[in-house]
Amino acid sequence: MSTLTKMAGRGVYVQGNDIDTDRIIPARYLKCVTFDELGPGLFRDERFHDSGESKGHVLDMPAYQGAEFLISDANFGCGSSREHAPQAIQKFGFKAVIAESFAEIFHGNCTTLGIPCLIMAKEARSELVKLVQENPQEELFFDIETLQISLLNQSFEFTMKESVREAFLSSSYDPLDELLRNAGAVSNVAASLGYG
Repeated sequence: MSTLTKMAGRGVYVQGNDIDTDRIIPARYLKCVTFDELGPGLFRDERFHDSGESKGHVLDMPAYQGAEFLISDANFGCGSSREHAPQAIQKFGFKAVIAESFAEIFHGNCTTLGIPCLIMAKEARSELVKLVQENPQEELFFDIETLQISLLNQSFEFTMKESVREAFLSSSYDPLDELLRNAGAVSNVAASLGYG
């Protein structure tokens, strides 16, 4: 697992406060065998009619195809704690989410997948969104070390939990990977407990 310090990619704005995990990935997709199948289901009910006809959602607009940063508003990822929501975001192709705030469990699930959740104040985020909408083909750049996002020579500040920031900078954000890297020490502790 490598450090996550800097990223670049185009952005897309999905408007709305309190976007919950059922909107992000409808419950019927929880029956999937692997998470790999989840990408097409991202915001499925908001993107398509029951007939399969497009509703013209921003994620399906040609200008935003291939966008890698999902920008939204307050309390993103609220609702049930389903891990499928960040998995769907990742499998759709997003590498990071920018919002005013995040639901706690969603934030944690994103972190373990290596998806940074960047917290950005409303006023600055509105300016960023305007730039993205006016220049959808331009790349955003963000740097976890400096806590800065830049687009077209304009810079914006973001925040993130310091513990999460340190985990990304030290490549220790995935607890399963941490266990595997320390398998010897885990075995030694298990052997010392006398349950063998």
